[in-house]
Amino acid sequence: MNNKTILEKYAQILVDYSTKVQKGDLVLIRAESYQCQPLVKEIYKRILERGANPIVRCSMEGLAEDFIKYANDDQLAFVDPITKLEYEKVDKYISIGAPFNVKNMAKADSKKMAKRSAATRELSTLMLNRAAQGKLNWVIADYPTNALAQEAKMSLDEYTDFIINACYLDLDNPIEKWQEIGAEQDRLVNLMNGGKKLHIIGEKTDITFNVEGRKWVSCSGLNNFPDGEIFTSPVEDSACGEIYFDFPAIYRGNEAHKIWLKLENGKVIDAKAEKGEDFLLSMLDMDAGSRFVGEIAIGTNDRVKEVTGNILFDEKIGGSIHMALGASYPETGGKNESGLHWDIIKNTKHNSKIFLDDKLIYENGKFAI
Repeated sequence: MNNKTILEKYAQILVDYSTKVQKGDLVLIRAESYQCQPLVKEIYKRILERGANPIVRCSMEGLAEDFIKYANDDQLAFVDPITKLEYEKVDKYISIGAPFNVKNMAKADSKKMAKRSAATRELSTLMLNRAAQGKLNWVIADYPTNALAQEAKMSLDEYTDFIINACYLDLDNPIEKWQEIGAEQDRLVNLMNGGKKLHIIGEKTDITFNVEGRKWVSCSGLNNFPDGEIFTSPVEDSACGEIYFDFPAIYRGNEAHKIWLKLENGKVIDAKAEKGEDFLLSMLDMDAGSRFVGEIAIGTNDRVKEVTGNILFDEKIGGSIHMALGASYPETGGKNESGLHWDIIKNTKHNSKIFLDDKLIYENGKFAI
């Protein structure tokens, strides 16, 4: 991605549209590695042009892996007060993913990872609560790297083009396009808000959720970029039935394939996977909230057509749904807390239906309302 015009558009969307940076704002830019330097510089420049105050934090490859490998229980439970202060004070948060290796945590001790996730839960809860209160705007985006391209089975040029296309950065005015997407998705959520029972039917799937009193949210580039989904957090004790996920489920470099879950009273009571079952079970046992459903969502980005191994894109696939185990979103009315938030994706393009209060609203990957 060496086209400056593309980078300028990318930065403008993240700063002007996604996080709505205003004069005087304190803006934290978190870069996963130095590989995304070209985009970070454009974001930094755009923040200054908006009259705001940028802070840059850049991670170093391998530190997270070393931490899980060598940290003792006290260190795993330690929450850095400086990082906590940033979460408490910043007005805007922009995170750019640019990994060297997407599998560097694949062999990490899953029990230690679970302990670390439980310890840092307060940070994610703090961020989500501040966002729900309108005190913080945040967005997560990616910069193309060889690691991401390899995971997607593409060349770097092909993956770069994929990002440009999925983000509508090929258009003269991508912000206008995302506003159009937002307007259509607002129409959908307005129709769905007020519904009580969500019923999903498909391959090895027959599951219901109580969504009464919960808010459906349209995602059109404000928290994830690219975007394209509508979601809610079901009532915590309501999920009942079985659901099967045919797409690979990836979490922190680990994979589980062809997951089947059975739920009663909102809780996963049985779980199987053809690959990665031990990892799946360890994540389900992370904490008291990890066996409950934090989110149910419908992907709407038709420019994302197949699994790339990157959840930022894969959960947006047009004609898919995803369900997150663990933490829910306070803005929807969700109350489940967990160190886990694992989005697992299901293809709904064939033999799938979604009903809201017994009315068909979605069939074989397309809305019917």
